[in-house]
Amino acid sequence: MTGAALPLWAEITIAAMVLTGATNALLGSWGLLRLKTYFERVHAPSIIATMGCWCIMLGTIVYFSLQGQGLALHALLIALFVAITVPVTNIFLMRAALFRARRAGNDVPPSLSRTTDSIERDS
Repeated sequence: MTGAALPLWAEITIAAMVLTGATNALLGSWGLLRLKTYFERVHAPSIIATMGCWCIMLGTIVYFSLQGQGLALHALLIALFVAITVPVTNIFLMRAALFRARRAGNDVPPSLSRTTDSIERDS
């Protein structure tokens, strides 16, 4: 199925959004390769999954909405799912990594939890 030709302003807008999303993904991938420790590397995929996804999603919405079948919001569901799951997953992964690093005696930032501080003072 071939859609109607898009106006120039729409093609430029869609191309800019997709290229911005792809650039974010490239920079996040580069950060993932370049950073040394897990605690530094965990942030780079978050950039890929959030900013890159949202830019490409906006381009997708504009493209499919201008094809003539009405407002296409199916891509928004994917972006919302990514926006909800990525931070939660990162929190769990960071907590697990901190727990393992503390158990192994590695140098990690101190706990900010009040319960942990009071337990350490009491023992």
